[in-house]
Amino acid sequence: MKMKSQATMICCLVMNLMHLSECGNPNCQPCAKDFHGEIGFTCNQKKWQKSAETCTSLSVEKLFKDSTGASRLSVAAPSIPLHILDFRAPETIESVAQGIRKNCPLDYACITDMVKSSETTSGNIAFIVELLKNISTDLSDNVTQEKMKSYSEVANHILDTAAISNWAFIPNKNASSDLLQSVNLFARQLHIHNNSENIVNELFIQTKGFHINHNTSEKSLNFSMSMNNTTEDILGMVQIPRQELRKLWPNASQAISIAFPTLGAILREAHLQNVSLPRRVNGLVLSVVLPERLQEIILTFEKINKTRNARAQCVGWHSKKRRWDEKACQMMLDIRSEVKCRCNYTSVVMSFSILMSPKSMTDKVLDYITCIGLSVSILSLVLCLIIEATVWSRVVVTEISYMRHVCIVNIAVSLLTANVWFIIGSHFNIKAQDYNMCVAVTFFSHFFYLSLFFWMLFKALLIIYGILVIFRRMMKSRMMVIGFAIGYGCPLIIAVTTVAITEPENGYMRPEACWLNWDNTKALLAFAIPALVIVAVNLIVVLVVAVNTQRPSIGSSKSQDVVTIMRISKNVAILTPLLGLTWGFGIATLIEGTSLTFHIIFALLNAFQVSSKRETFLCYSD
Repeated sequence: MKMKSQATMICCLVMNLMHLSECGNPNCQPCAKDFHGEIGFTCNQKKWQKSAETCTSLSVEKLFKDSTGASRLSVAAPSIPLHILDFRAPETIESVAQGIRKNCPLDYACITDMVKSSETTSGNIAFIVELLKNISTDLSDNVTQEKMKSYSEVANHILDTAAISNWAFIPNKNASSDLLQSVNLFARQLHIHNNSENIVNELFIQTKGFHINHNTSEKSLNFSMSMNNTTEDILGMVQIPRQELRKLWPNASQAISIAFPTLGAILREAHLQNVSLPRRVNGLVLSVVLPERLQEIILTFEKINKTRNARAQCVGWHSKKRRWDEKACQMMLDIRSEVKCRCNYTSVVMSFSILMSPKSMTDKVLDYITCIGLSVSILSLVLCLIIEATVWSRVVVTEISYMRHVCIVNIAVSLLTANVWFIIGSHFNIKAQDYNMCVAVTFFSHFFYLSLFFWMLFKALLIIYGILVIFRRMMKSRMMVIGFAIGYGCPLIIAVTTVAITEPENGYMRPEACWLNWDNTKALLAFAIPALVIVAVNLIVVLVVAVNTQRPSIGSSKSQDVVTIMRISKNVAILTPLLGLTWGFGIATLIEGTSLTFHIIFALLNAFQVSSKRETFLCYSD
């Protein structure tokens, strides 16, 4: 440890000497040509890592270079000496208001071209944040829609996805919250002069608004924004309930909302005890500007991360505390793709979003239940097949008893194979290199689980055949053909059709697991519908058997067949409710927002209790 510490000190000393000749601070280096400021470094694990940057190419002179009075304006961000423990932000801009009033007082358009053409370095971002902050403070007395558009164009430049990584090196750690507060303050002074809802429509900032009064019906503002140019749009909606609108005075008021798709990745929270930072934002950041009498709003957020584990937490940004406040909102709905929140609007909490909740639906209990249950199930199935092989010659006396045990063997094989494919699929992450394998896993899991149910259907058909056909029996070979056509042919047709229809649109599998998709294409119905229909048919067959066994048979010499039919009926009578109950809970888990209890019950029934009981019952029922 001592030698390692000495090596680190030598490394830092050498690097200090190398940089000392280039800038006044031994822990910095100068910016590139045409930039003012410095880049700060810290020595960590024998390597110099960038820790702060004030490199800026912007200045008030350049913003208003065509102005005759430009020479009297101060430079926005001069070369600021950096100290390793005391980095300072660029100096506050004090003369921006003078330049704007002189050059473009009506729309602020004179500053947009220069800002939009600048490189989004950390120093330029800090400069632009100060620029917007000064405008919102000094020039917000009469904000028109034209001014709001120019203001938003400037903000949009530093909210671009390409600029996100550079926010981390701004010495002023409050820059992101200053930006949000400045935009909200500027929007609060905006006057809407027409009925147009769309005010600003930039890639990374949108502003909408409308007039309201106490007679207005429930109003909503809808946003659709992309995180970058390649991803699908993320949706957000702001609703003002009717009961809130009744609080307004008869004279007209206005409601304004601003949406940010990338701001959530930039906002830095102040440190809070017992809170792990940073907390990840999983939707748009929606700011609202409402009349003082309105206090409650309803917000709907589409999730960026839509995996089943992505539970959400509704929050509001507290501008004074500079952090997300969980008490500002209450959860109304949390489903796979979206979240609905009821939030309290105040002068210090004007912006809202959703965070990735630390609570996860993937509870370790489910993993343990599934692991243990599958182990018991597989052992039971193997034991079942061993017993069948041992007693086969003594139990296949008639055609019906022979087909009964063929069904038992194929049900056991189908379930065993399906469980194996399930285990294989659970070890795959859906990445580019695993995608084709995951499709194969999903296909075979779907096929063999369906085969389980269709062989159960064939057992039910054997019961009907044994009851209705007494004096004429079908040949064993023909019964085998029919059995395999139903047991494997029908599942194969359904599985192939499902993958052929849904895979071209990438809707065959779930985004988080190797199993049939539900959210987009409802491909899971290709399993759920046949399985539940077979359960219903089997229940009807059980009722038919119950009724017929109460009637005396006339001169039947097939006593062995009657006993076999009763055994098959007993199998179906017990297995059908068990499977129906199991997959009833399975369907319940598909409903959005389902309690974790349903997931645990389904895992217990499907992986452990029902599996061990049904396999043992199948083999020992003789």
